[in-house]
Amino acid sequence: MEPLQALWLALLQGVTEFLPISSSGHLILLPRLEGWADQGLAFDVAVHVGTLVAVVACFRHELMRMTRDWLISLRRGETVGDSRLAWALLWGTLPVGLAGLLLGDLIERHLRSPLVIGLTSIGFGALLWLADARGRRQRSEHQIGWRDALIIGLAQAMALIPGTSRSGITMTAALMLGLTRAAAARFSFLLSVPVIVLAGGYQAWKLLKAPVAVDWGVIGLGVTVSAVTAWLVITLFLRLIERVGMLPFVLYRFALGGILLYLVWFRPGFF
Repeated sequence: MEPLQALWLALLQGVTEFLPISSSGHLILLPRLEGWADQGLAFDVAVHVGTLVAVVACFRHELMRMTRDWLISLRRGETVGDSRLAWALLWGTLPVGLAGLLLGDLIERHLRSPLVIGLTSIGFGALLWLADARGRRQRSEHQIGWRDALIIGLAQAMALIPGTSRSGITMTAALMLGLTRAAAARFSFLLSVPVIVLAGGYQAWKLLKAPVAVDWGVIGLGVTVSAVTAWLVITLFLRLIERVGMLPFVLYRFALGGILLYLVWFRPGFF
């Protein structure tokens, strides 16, 4: 892979992973539009590691408290500090883990198309708009119970379909459950930690099963650029989301979906 290609893909991953606009959809579309060869498993693992580094860096204090309180709660058999939030993250991760094992290969083979990305961009964008407009926005992430977490987790499993957006669908579900915009975003970002670990671990396992030559310069570039970009995106998003709301992202999704559907239906040879 050329360094310039790696740079653009890492930037795209870092920007889109935590915004409600679908990183997987964009990473499928850019190589098709540019005529690039598949970037390979090693690079996919690298940019996942980069975004994981970013979210852990942003929430390191919260993650340390949750881990400590969760371990204490296991020993005492009662809720301690942030252990409730830690349990919510575990409950929220179960559905996507099971769905990935059962349906991941099927989705990989049949749903990575511009038509699917166009339809999901518009459909789930409209759902995000509805949730943002009608949600009560009164609860924090610390008030999430196991039922709420399972609902958000079931919604997250739908993000295996390209164009849905993991962050977008989890924020949508959280807003529908009455969380504030900032709380919905924080829970979505925290929930990404076990999901990225699972996804990156699965990709790394596949990489180990079929070893290939690794360009460590390109890998290092991918990790660094995706990490720095994702850290900036998370920081700015949390500062601005209560003021700007979800509408700018909804409009972007509508525009992207509309362009894709036009190209698929009226320019069938474009892709």
